[in-house]
Amino acid sequence: MGQYYLAIILAEKSEKEYIRTYVHPHMYNNGAKLMEHSYINNNFIRVVENLIGPKGMFYKCRLVWAGDYADNEPDSDKNLYSMCDEKDGFISNNEQVSYPYIVNHTKKMYVKKSGNIHPLPLLTAEGNGRGGGDYRESNDTLVGSWARDVISMENEVPDYTLLECEF
Repeated sequence: MGQYYLAIILAEKSEKEYIRTYVHPHMYNNGAKLMEHSYINNNFIRVVENLIGPKGMFYKCRLVWAGDYADNEPDSDKNLYSMCDEKDGFISNNEQVSYPYIVNHTKKMYVKKSGNIHPLPLLTAEGNGRGGGDYRESNDTLVGSWARDVISMENEVPDYTLLECEF
């Protein structure tokens, strides 16, 4: 079976995770499997980019692409994906812009977008490899390595280390 994903914005790190909002790919006429929406210039991805971009309401926030097959949260019988059932998703009708750089402020690294596959969902995915539609190609060890870190989209190169990752 296929695994479905939501882009989830988390509050600052604490003992228990608090979901600030989430974005569902179906809200933007996209498939919910990871590789159904993880490509450059996808409208769903652009909504997330704008949320964590310089003018976004969640600029420099913790981000995770949570799969419905991901592990449950500590001391809970639910994972982040299923916890979103209790909340309304974020809907944007604003014009969407795209940013060339994905920045991880937790790890002090950045990625320059290139090619066809968008690195943001892959780098922040939890649960990858557990269902159909997941990413299983080159550099798959990087998938999820930025999950729950403080992420932003930027127009300028930060004074951080470049992560070379071609998906």
